[in-house]
Parts: sequence; C-alpha cells; structure tokens
Amino acid sequence: MIKSAPLKSLYTFIAVAETGSMVLAAEQLSISHSAVSQSIKALESQLNNALFNRIGRRVELNTVGERYYKRIAPAMAEIITASQEASNANNEHTHLTLNMVNSLALHWWIPRVADFQFMAPNSDIRISNLVGEFDLEREGIDAAIIHGQPDKWQKYHCEKLADDQLILVCNPQLLAGLNEDELTPQNLLERFKAIYVTNPRRQNDWQTWCEANNLAQPKQHNNLTFNISVQATQAAMRQLGILVTHKQFVRDDIKHGMLTQIGKSIVNPHQQFYFATSHAMLNHPQVSALREWLKREFLKTASE
Repeated sequence: MIKSAPLKSLYTFIAVAETGSMVLAAEQLSISHSAVSQSIKALESQLNNALFNRIGRRVELNTVGERYYKRIAPAMAEIITASQEASNANNEHTHLTLNMVNSLALHWWIPRVADFQFMAPNSDIRISNLVGEFDLEREGIDAAIIHGQPDKWQKYHCEKLADDQLILVCNPQLLAGLNEDELTPQNLLERFKAIYVTNPRRQNDWQTWCEANNLAQPKQHNNLTFNISVQATQAAMRQLGILVTHKQFVRDDIKHGMLTQIGKSIVNPHQQFYFATSHAMLNHPQVSALREWLKREFLKTASE
C-alpha cells in the first residue's frame, strides 16, 4: 500500500512541473536546489515511477508525470484556497475578485504577487479567468484587467493601462551558432517552424506582426498549433520553433533567459490593456489600492 505523499513534496512537484526547472522551482519556493532535487527523488521513489525527463538543466513531465500533474494540481489549488479562506475567516477585510486572461495571470500577475502583498498586506485578491464579454456584477467580479477594446465595457469605469505589444520569441539556445547577420526575423522565419495559437483572441497575432514587418506570414505546421498561449509558450521554450506573442505575457520568461526576443516590438492595433470596475466599486479602498498599483506596474513595464 502506498502511503500518502507529503504536501511539501507535492508543492515541490507542482513548482518543478510549472517552471520546467529545479533551479527556478527552488527560487519560487525559497529553498535550496538540493532540497528540490531530494524532494522529487523521494516522491518518485514513493510512487515507484519517474515523473520527469531530464534534458540538460531542464526537466519536463513524462507521460506518468503529465497524468499525475493533471490530477493533483486542481486538488492542490483547492487546498490552498480553502486554507486561505479558513485563515481569513475572522479577519475584517473581505476579498476582491480580479479577472484577467490566464496567460496574464500566470506570466504577469503571479511573479508580482509578493510585491502587491507588500504594498497592500490586508488585501485579499482572488483571480478568475473569464474570457470574452461578461457582466462584472452578475459574475461576482470586482475588477478586471481587460485585454481588448474599451468600447465593449462602456457601462463601467474603464481606463487604459498600457499598449499591447507583439513580439517574436524563441528559446535562446535555438539561435546558438548563428552570426549577427543571420539573427533577422526574415531569416529565422525561413529557418525555423512557426508556432500558432488557434484561440480567437490570438489567431491574428502572426498576421498582424508580419504585416507590420512587411514579411510574408509563415505556414502552420502539424503538431505546432495550440489552443492556448500557455501551451504555445511552452513549445517555444522547448525549442520547437518561433512564436509571435504578447510581450506582457512573456516578460519574466525573457528576464530569466527562458525566451529571447527577436527584432523590435510592434504595437498591436487590435488590443490594449485596460482596468475596469463598476462605478460603485471605484472608490472602494481595496479597489483603489489595486488600481493605483496596477497603473504603476504597467507604466514600469512599458518603459523596460
């Protein structure tokens, strides 16, 4: 009979699975690299199965690991939420629900949570990931970061946070051995396969970027077309090809050397980032604090 795995090992497993790196997982969990490695080895030993394929300094889930992650990640999220609710049960402040697309939540919000908590220690923000048009009040959403156009949100207070920038990215190792003259978008489009996203909000990214750069749009390839940006980003990190994506979604991946930008950014004429909330919630202390912090953070990243 297999004993239940300790929560610490499961937290570590999820961190490694989501970062694709034991080093990054160690940074995220504020523990040593050796502690992460030992925890994963202990978990694999207990399960009598390897969970990862080791590829140089990177790791990626194998088939068993993929199935395991899909089963336990939602359960761990429920445990964290339940623990937070129990911890805050007797506190006077109430939580706020902030909506944003999943890619922004994963790659922009989560790396900045600690900074927000330091700025507003009594704020309790819950993230939701509704897409498309929806009614804030009906869905129980207190505020939203809109990635789109403000004309669909005219009944709410809506203010611009930043332009949306489209960029071409790939794993920097994909460029190893190329000289400076070869590091042009046109040459790389001819050399490497293009990664596409079929999500309606992303399906015009390549066309928009190519038109702005006076380049022909590359063809889609078998097995390199994905439904969501997160999958496409992971494919680019694993050197499967090059990807046009939104700069706000991959800033931290570029910062940590997991992706590199090729060529210049272009302003996406079809989408921008906006903060939206109901007029009734605009002067709520927590909403006001969140709003001002978001404006500062987007202004900061716009100048990077």
